[in-house]
Amino acid sequence: VQLVESGGGLVQAGGSLRLSCAASGSIFSRNAMGWYRQAPGKQRELIASITSGASPNYADSVKGRFTISRDNAKNTVYLQMNSLKPEDTAVYYCKEEWYNIWGQGTQVTVSS
Repeated sequence: VQLVESGGGLVQAGGSLRLSCAASGSIFSRNAMGWYRQAPGKQRELIASITSGASPNYADSVKGRFTISRDNAKNTVYLQMNSLKPEDTAVYYCKEEWYNIWGQGTQVTVSS
């Protein structure tokens, strides 16, 4: 399985972005997926996850602003990010949770 993220970029505070993580391989629909982020000088942190049955969980820092979803027919997991803040600036990674497979990351920069 390989994971490829897309959708990052530069956005002003209060704006929105949608990240996508496309997976190759047939195991995608059976496994939980996570979105993580790593800001400069900080540890990588889990911000959202979704089970194979599409039940989401969120870190307190993004709850109410970010939405994780998946489309098993497209082998893709999404992260809709609204009301972005400068502190959301980070490299965002998706991860397949069973086999611990990471994507390459996509940069999100939020300007004030």
